Amino acid sequence: MKYARDTRPSRLPERTAQTLFEALPWIKNITGKTVVIKYGGSAMEDEALRSDVMSDIVLLKIIGMNPIIVHGGGKAINAELEHFGLPVEFRNGQRVTTKEIMNVVREVLVGQVNQDLVHAINSHGNLAVGVSGSDAGTIIAHQMNPELGYVGEVTKINTDYLDDLIRSEYIPVVATVAMGEEGGYYNINADMAAGQIAAALHAHKIIFLTDVDGLYEDFSDKDTLISNLTLDEVKEALSSGKAATGMIPKLSSCVAALEAGVFRAHIINGKIPHSLLLELLTDCGVGTTMHSTEEACEFDAHPLGAFASRLVGNH
Repeated sequence: MKYARDTRPSRLPERTAQTLFEALPWIKNITGKTVVIKYGGSAMEDEALRSDVMSDIVLLKIIGMNPIIVHGGGKAINAELEHFGLPVEFRNGQRVTTKEIMNVVREVLVGQVNQDLVHAINSHGNLAVGVSGSDAGTIIAHQMNPELGYVGEVTKINTDYLDDLIRSEYIPVVATVAMGEEGGYYNINADMAAGQIAAALHAHKIIFLTDVDGLYEDFSDKDTLISNLTLDEVKEALSSGKAATGMIPKLSSCVAALEAGVFRAHIINGKIPHSLLLELLTDCGVGTTMHSTEEACEFDAHPLGAFASRLVGNH
């Protein structure tokens, strides 16, 4: 026998109850929607953080969201290249990728990083399927620049395989290795691949988990974190040169996705515990949200899933 005084807080945890209550309209909003999550940065390197993020994604799947994870693995690739005595070289933010380095990239992204993420999700049940972008021609690319070697620019996303996995209630985990238009493989920037996948799937949202809290007007001043901005304002940040160098691929990907019909794009700090849940299921969120239209700032007009649609009448 146990007494309540020994097992429950002395006061009702009103804050927890309020947070759960606050989540209801956001859960209704996201039920049945496809959300692309680009996963990278320190949140992917730290085992405990990685486990927590994957658990949060499982929770989002359970409440009705259709998540797709797209990942890179730059630090792991660098470590493996150094292990084999191969050069780590970047030009204009792109990895110089010889054929030998491309083999290492495939081995690390598909055989190591991807499987680690799938394993973390599948510790909760048979939920995730690892996907190389070259599987079923999911990501097709051509050479971006001969000087960069096997670095590709996406020319087509074939969604059939991903659609089948989503319909079968699996969580696709996509490694950004592309199939070449004329055969072979290409290394693809994971930020840009995520945007292209979100656009091709007509996803509701795209979310970038990174190492910073979001987009700053002035990165040196932490009080200038931007919570919301429109597509036009994102374009202005890119064209004016105000965006930090590391943000340019993410913002460019957000623009491509939003212009293709994705409703919202988010940049959040993956190092904050449960940042995905806080961003998606609370009123204030924790990062930067970019909206496809002015109206999107006021009202989310994407169609709800069948179950959530029945709830709207009671909202």
